[in-house]
Amino acid sequence: MTMWIDSVQRILNNAVEFQQAAGISALIQVGGDTPVWVGAGYADLQTRRPVTRDSIFRLYSQTKPITAAAAMLLMQRGVIDLGEPVSHYLPGFVGQRVFTPHGLDPVEREVTLYDLLNMTAGLSYPGGDPAGVCAAKVFDDNQRAMDRGEPGLSTVEFANALGRLPLAFQPGREFRYSTCADVMGAVIEAASGLTFRDFLRRELLDPLGMADTDFYVPEDKRGRLVTCYTRTADGLRPWTGTHLNCGRYDRLPAFASGGAGLVSTLDDYLRFARMLLNRGTLDGREFLAPATVRYMTAPQLNDRQLATMWDSLTGYSYGRFMRIGVAPGLGKSILCPGEYGWDGWLGTYFANFPRERLTLLVMENTTDTGTSTAVRKVRNAVLAAVCGDRHA
Repeated sequence: MTMWIDSVQRILNNAVEFQQAAGISALIQVGGDTPVWVGAGYADLQTRRPVTRDSIFRLYSQTKPITAAAAMLLMQRGVIDLGEPVSHYLPGFVGQRVFTPHGLDPVEREVTLYDLLNMTAGLSYPGGDPAGVCAAKVFDDNQRAMDRGEPGLSTVEFANALGRLPLAFQPGREFRYSTCADVMGAVIEAASGLTFRDFLRRELLDPLGMADTDFYVPEDKRGRLVTCYTRTADGLRPWTGTHLNCGRYDRLPAFASGGAGLVSTLDDYLRFARMLLNRGTLDGREFLAPATVRYMTAPQLNDRQLATMWDSLTGYSYGRFMRIGVAPGLGKSILCPGEYGWDGWLGTYFANFPRERLTLLVMENTTDTGTSTAVRKVRNAVLAAVCGDRHA
């Protein structure tokens, strides 16, 4: 074990030395062994405050697997049916239309909850094509309202605004990474009768012991919130902006983003990850049934949908807001069949490896990061050692 720990420490040190990140922190657990924490660099460069094991990071898109687990809870209780149209819960999705080369066409069928969970709904994040431009206006208008000191749209209002936009393609036709998890958060709110945040807290976060995971950071914890940085030609520069209507965590937002809104720590997220790895159970409490976890972590995309995935996800399928490993040897790092997880725009990364009984978590504080070079190097160092041990 010592060899891979030393390798991970060297990788993290190099990432900081060459300004790939201001600070970077990893938590790795194999089987029932004690989790191993490795860290390097700074939570804040100006004050030289180091990254610590309990530093609080902005999850951004690593929020999505938690949103998926909340949807799975409602599914296994019979509260929602993934074949239902989203319009059953959100009236903004009634009468949708689709961008085509010759104008706007009506949808051939309605967007379903299943489409949301697989990113095949035709929704868009802000972007350069017509659907992306429409989405950008919703985000921009809402951000301007918040900048004026207004609360902005609620979770359900935001999702209904997205539903009134034309889709990028017919539902189910393609894969497009998009606002699907934000809409699912609003569905969970409408179906449960609780706010999305209250549902997460009651059903997952509080019982899992994820005390530092929320849509804002209370004042007594803000000293642990990392400063974010952007890579420039002149080195790392502080980033204090907003992204996808997230970025200010000093108060509870009106829009609880199921796709990007949570903050967390390594140990908090490890609790969630190990619950999934243990087939839905942690510390003797069942959160999800084993059959539900199998369904949640199984690949979902057909060949046509796979053809529209990013090149960076070669070797993976997708489903329930996570990548699912399907083709070892095709990825850009060692890839294990059945592995699953996701990452975030500000450098957080999560992967579970069921066959290896391994959870790997990495958190950085640098924008435009996702799965970074450092993460791929850490994956390779750990998997080369652990897979050899487990299959010897």
